[in-house]
Parts: sequence; C-alpha cells; structure tokens
Amino acid sequence: MSMQKQLSGRGLLTLTDLTDGEFLYLLDLADELKRKKQTGERGTGLDRKHIALIFEKMSTRTRCACAVAASDEGGSTEYLTSHDIHLGKKESVKDTARVLGRMFNGIMFRGFKQETVDSLAKYSGVPVWNGLTDIHHPTQGLADLMTIRETFGKLRGLKVVYVGDGRNNVATSLMLACAKVGIHFVNCTPEALMPDGKMVSWCKERAHLNGGSVAIDSNPETAVVGANVIYTDVWVSMGEEDKQAERIALLSPYQVTMGMMQRTGNLESKQVIFLHCLPAFHDHETEVARDSGPLEVTDAVFEAPFSKVFDEAENRMHTIKALFVSALGSKQKI
Repeated sequence: MSMQKQLSGRGLLTLTDLTDGEFLYLLDLADELKRKKQTGERGTGLDRKHIALIFEKMSTRTRCACAVAASDEGGSTEYLTSHDIHLGKKESVKDTARVLGRMFNGIMFRGFKQETVDSLAKYSGVPVWNGLTDIHHPTQGLADLMTIRETFGKLRGLKVVYVGDGRNNVATSLMLACAKVGIHFVNCTPEALMPDGKMVSWCKERAHLNGGSVAIDSNPETAVVGANVIYTDVWVSMGEEDKQAERIALLSPYQVTMGMMQRTGNLESKQVIFLHCLPAFHDHETEVARDSGPLEVTDAVFEAPFSKVFDEAENRMHTIKALFVSALGSKQKI
C-alpha cells in the first residue's frame, strides 16, 4: 500500500499515531505543497471539502494556517469557538462530534483536554487533527522539523536543545518528532518541570532505533554545547497566568540569550538556529512584556539572522496542508 493510501482518511491526535516513514512522508509532501504555492499553482486536493475548526483557545498561526491551507487546495473552513457551539456544555462532546461528522469532512481541534480531541475522533467518523491540547501539539512538531530540514538539508545527526518549561505540549511533541528522525534531543529544564517519564522512555527507545538520542538536563550552561537548534517557548502557558511570577523566578536561568547561543560553539560557523513556536515575549511591545521585560528569549536573539521563527510560523501552513491533503485528497501525488 502506498504511503498516500495509508494516510487517507486519517487524522492526527499525537505524533505517536504516525510511523517514522509516515512522518517523513508528510514532511516531503509539505515541501512539495510549499513549492507549488510559491509558483502560484492552485491545487484541487481539497475540492468541495469542508473542515470545522473548533478552537477553545485563541490562535494566530493555527487558525490562519488552517484557513489558508484549505483554501489553497479548493476547500473551506468554518471557525467555531466555545461561544459558537455547545461543545461539552449544553451538548456532550460525543453528540457534537456526531453532528459535525455529518456536515464536515474533517475537524481541527485546539483546546485544553486531550480527552476532548480523542472523543471527537472516536465519534465523528471523520479525520480529526489535534491543533493543540494540554499534552500534545503535533502540528507544531511537523512544522518545527520541516524548518530544521530546510535549514540544514538533513535531520539525522543534528542536536536540538529545548530550553525552558520541559513538560509542556510543545516540548513533548518536539521530543517525539526528534526521536522519529535520528536527532539528538536534549530537554533542558528545571527538575520541577520535567517531562512525563513514560513519554521520555518511549522517545529514548525510538531515538535509539533511529540513531539518535534523548536526554534530560537541568544545566543550561552545558546542555546547549554543540547544539544546532536552540528552541524555547513561553514560560507561562494559556490557563496558567496566575503562575507567572513563580515561573519567571524558576526559569530565568534558562532565558535564551546571545551568550547561550555562543555557548553552542556553532554560532560563528552558522551551524545553529533559534526556533520558537510563538507568540514570544522578547521585547516591550506586548502587555506581558511591558510589565516584566523580555522573558524566555532576548530581543537580540529573536531578531538575529539565525532566528528562523517566521519561517517556522509559515511552515505551520504547509504542514497542516499536508495533513489535510493526505487525509482528504485524492489527486495529490509527490
């Protein structure tokens, strides 16, 4: 069976749903769809396909990436917030899933509980994609590795260091993604924010099979040495705003600075990049940063030539398009 047929009719709840080959196929498909868009070619892979976007959490990149991705291939999206539908309030998730599955060809969910997206997938009868939950962010992991491969021309053998809150959804999905492709991944985080032990064990086993590795390290001084990618995320996730002062105190030693980038040993040779899933508190232009100043990354790093954060943001669109087309399209070939 071809890889295209294997992915037909399938959603994505966590990166563990994909074989290593399927993961790489989606990156290849995203590359091809990006080239097609750059040449101005309009696709038909999602012709007459309609995708529901259920968003409990606000979004810039995920929402816009979904809308443009579907439109580029002839499809459409409907944006539904918790104020627009009865999800889990006046109507159970199970009933909402069964209604939307009768009307839409697929569902993208972005919200709080992994259980919600799992239930949508179980009862809707159509592909369901996880655009972010409390545990996983698989569409971000795809975009991250697409960006890394674009920069270095390869994945296997590179060293990626995530610095910051090591148990959040971005760190988890990045670790899963790196384990699938033979990257040497380091989660550099305080002991209080260590990732789930079972997830780490799974990733270590998978990484070993692919010639990579997974390590947990609390020392940012040594963890970043030899890194090709320094990655960070916000210190306070949505829904945890009351913990801001606590997180700043805990994570200040993990702020990504020019000094940290220098410690990689790869800055002068241009063999290191900076990534961030965004939004980022790197200057004084946002409400949060006006009160506290730069948090997880300094403005000097964020705005540097080696910062690929906006390539990464754009690649959310291409990788999400690859997910939509691989599941719902019948004409796309690479």
